[in-house]
Amino acid sequence: MGAPGEVVPAQPSGTDGAFLSVRDLRIHFKTDDGVVKSVDGVSFDVKPRETLGVVGESGSGKSVTSLGILGLHRTAPNAVISGEVWLDGEELIGADADRVRALRGQKMAMIFQDPLSAMHPYFTVGAQIVEAYRVHNKVSKKVARTRAVEMLDRVGIPEPGKRVDSYPHEFSGGMRQRAMIAMALVNNPQLLIADEPTTALDVTVQAQILDLIRDLQKEFGSAVIMITHDLGVVAEMADKLLVMYGGRCIERGTADQVFSTPQHPYTWGLLGSMPRIDREATERLIPVKGQPPSLINVPSGCAFNPRCPYADVPKDNVTRTTRPELVDLGAGHFSACHMSRDERSRIWTEEIAPKL
Repeated sequence: MGAPGEVVPAQPSGTDGAFLSVRDLRIHFKTDDGVVKSVDGVSFDVKPRETLGVVGESGSGKSVTSLGILGLHRTAPNAVISGEVWLDGEELIGADADRVRALRGQKMAMIFQDPLSAMHPYFTVGAQIVEAYRVHNKVSKKVARTRAVEMLDRVGIPEPGKRVDSYPHEFSGGMRQRAMIAMALVNNPQLLIADEPTTALDVTVQAQILDLIRDLQKEFGSAVIMITHDLGVVAEMADKLLVMYGGRCIERGTADQVFSTPQHPYTWGLLGSMPRIDREATERLIPVKGQPPSLINVPSGCAFNPRCPYADVPKDNVTRTTRPELVDLGAGHFSACHMSRDERSRIWTEEIAPKL
């Protein structure tokens, strides 16, 4: 929404009804040791009522991407941010900081990984939800408190009329996560980003939290970005999947495409390291060997090449000299790998899939 006379860039074509469109997002941090390329050219779309799963190891750029969408890196003095983030037709990277702040919590919200550190320890849970509501709605404290109790009840907090006056440390881990979800959804945002929402919770509470997010998504019609390293979570929740490595997207497609016909060796490694309970375990899990790359000194060529068992399949050492770009394989499935599609299909069918 530009000011009178201001030239506002057109939303990129090909978004096909997307509520959120990210184009070539780059978030670099200048440090004494060099430039940390935390996010280095990521693009994706998310439609209303659609869930995008973002997966990858720690340090791959998942959380930095989400914080960049929310505009939470804008005040960092060493951050260099470029690209485009379109939210409901409005570009955020070049937008005024006050405008982004107004949209944050209203049109877009985030469930943080650790609610105990994300919520203020000196204020009651209810007071924090009340504040989040009154920032975007001109209502009295009494009305906002009623709304807070309603939201706590909606996310399954027992006796919400009493627990609204409890402090975060008085809640269990699962209840804190529910309270964080209540705070994120108090203004009915159309985009919800969930950053590792089930980390450190036991499996029964994990299932309850995922069911809650899914039910609330249906109720509010929100677009959801689910950031996790747990492929089991995205297998249950996601419509689309984005696999990140070294600050870049190395595979993107529908969940069915990525799980049934993955097209990148790193994705094969993630699938091989995921425990299965639907079949008899005949072999140990197959971990991805080596360590994630330094985002200051990202390997030349394909960032995954030092860990890739198939780095020598493409000829002329191209894997170590030229960075692969995302290639459209059809039907919205993209992969960034120097191996030919025939080579990848053969390796997946003959070597990888039989072991999973």
